[in-house]
Amino acid sequence: MKLIKAILFSYLLLQNMNAWSEAYIPKTDSEVLEQLPVAAVEKKRLRSLQNQANGNPKDYALALNLARNYIELGRIHSDPRYYGYAEALLKPWLSPQHAQPDALVLRATILQNRHDFQPALADLKAALKLNQRLPDAWLTLAAIYEVQGEYARALRSCLALTKFSVSLPSTICINSAMSLSGQAQTAYRQLTAAVTETDGEPSEMTWAYNLLAELAERLNLAKDAESWYHKALARNYRSVYLLASYSDFLLDHHRYEEVVKLLQNETQVDTLLLRLTLAEQQLQHKPFKDHVNLIKSRIAAAKPRGDSVHQGDESRFALQVLKEPKTALSLAISNWAVQKEPRDARILLEAALAANQPDAAFPIIEFLETKHLEDARLKPLLKVAKG
Repeated sequence: MKLIKAILFSYLLLQNMNAWSEAYIPKTDSEVLEQLPVAAVEKKRLRSLQNQANGNPKDYALALNLARNYIELGRIHSDPRYYGYAEALLKPWLSPQHAQPDALVLRATILQNRHDFQPALADLKAALKLNQRLPDAWLTLAAIYEVQGEYARALRSCLALTKFSVSLPSTICINSAMSLSGQAQTAYRQLTAAVTETDGEPSEMTWAYNLLAELAERLNLAKDAESWYHKALARNYRSVYLLASYSDFLLDHHRYEEVVKLLQNETQVDTLLLRLTLAEQQLQHKPFKDHVNLIKSRIAAAKPRGDSVHQGDESRFALQVLKEPKTALSLAISNWAVQKEPRDARILLEAALAANQPDAAFPIIEFLETKHLEDARLKPLLKVAKG
């Protein structure tokens, strides 16, 4: 069970959508930056762990445990400051002379959270050189390759994972990679069978249901997608990625009131604030203008740091809210150079057509044809772009 948790932990981190703010690494262990929104019991437990770590700075197991806790909180709250705390804890075990494989894998998840994919891959490969029997490293490797559109490499990493773990996470990993490379129907059937034959923990079942919902959307099975989303939400496992995915589904089906109800208390998370704002725009709700200004201010604050993590969402904001298609296209092109998920292809196609520059969609057309990626939502856009 611990092994499955470790694998799932890594993959869920890779699915996470971050805030526009940047992680800050404390200069000292005692530095207090801000009171973060953590439940009292959890805060007490973390304080106890931090005190133990402060008193035993050479205790690797203790530092690793606390770092995992911080990273998990960073994922749950979509707060990059927790990742900074984790990275500070791991630092003594990341130097070339003292590198520990588990610490390298955790730093890789932190780097991936910032979209620093190449350094993350370097850490993972270094960890696997030290110890090939690291299922969470293989899974993390697969997830990064997926984001980069390297589906064959992702599948090979998933298959390497099965040498150490035949579990629901490894099944999800394999079928996720297959679904993006011309085998969506097969992957959907296999993963559906897998989830009906098992009842895992809320975290892994939420992950599986979310993936099935997205797969159903790509296969143009809207009713099935809705059913899977409801199953995922019923697990009561907080996932920013799930909330964003389901909100996008509702937006596509013009169910704006449901988006507002789902996200009205999620304005601290930028990717969710964007989706709330898109719904408010359609409903002409009063908070819309305030939320537009809030997004603008957060984007402006990120610019001096050279933060380009959220160019996909920023492109969507420019296109659908600000009605600036040329700006949206520039951002979408830059975003596509870094990551190549279906939603990245979609915003680039939409921006290219809105800017009356269909030639800019050529890389997407070539990519989809080469990789055999199936997505019903992209078909009408592709038809117009090709025409």
